[in-house]
Amino acid sequence: MMSKKGILVVSFGTSYPDALIKNIQAIEEAVGNAFPGLTLRRAFTSRMIIKKLKERDGVRIDTVSEALESFLDDGFTDLIVQPTHIINGTENDRMLADLAAFQNRFHSIRVGNPLLTDQSDYHVLIDALTGEFSGLGDDEFLVFMGHGTEHHANAVYPALDYMLKAGGYENIYIGTVEGYPDLRLVKELVRKKAPKKVLLAPLMIVAGDHARNDMAGDDADSWKNEFLREGYEVSCILKGLGEYEEVRKLFTEHAKKSCEIV
Repeated sequence: MMSKKGILVVSFGTSYPDALIKNIQAIEEAVGNAFPGLTLRRAFTSRMIIKKLKERDGVRIDTVSEALESFLDDGFTDLIVQPTHIINGTENDRMLADLAAFQNRFHSIRVGNPLLTDQSDYHVLIDALTGEFSGLGDDEFLVFMGHGTEHHANAVYPALDYMLKAGGYENIYIGTVEGYPDLRLVKELVRKKAPKKVLLAPLMIVAGDHARNDMAGDDADSWKNEFLREGYEVSCILKGLGEYEEVRKLFTEHAKKSCEIV
């Protein structure tokens, strides 16, 4: 039987068209360019976002299972699956469970790692982030908003923060919306240093709903307004991790390492 290989890039998803293009599509293109000649397709894990895109825009995005069925229908025998997840958390676990149900229906399914898996991945991300904000002044603090989770993979966020401090970046902090460290703790830590200005940026693949509302929104409990009430000047940078070339390269490397195809 002749083999037919394809690539599936799996993302949580976003309902913001500009964020989709700048982040998810940019990662997909980077991964696809590393495997010329192979068919690349997209899947989202968020059924809420899939539903919203269909109802609002008439755009249909496959779930992981639907994408796998479409590959089978078109005669594909071997797949490379690359998630754009940051951590090996709940969304990645769900994706792996979906893939496991199809394992015996393909000749092979090779899966790349999420962004932060090996220790070397942390260093690549830290270099990318600190390079982007290399002009940070002594009286400026940079706070990244991660998503956070009850999953044990949330340990990635405090580990990343610890590594930043170990690298001498005393004015960069990692916080999360739904995990640890939370905003209350980050505010306490920043308060002790009393900077003049706080910059807020998402530690998420896309600068989507969390970044635009929870971080930079006008609601009283947004991170922007929480820090404004603390008396700092506040600036919000709406740039998702998918916009960083080093991040796109890292996902591409993960995809390459998952298989013998180079």
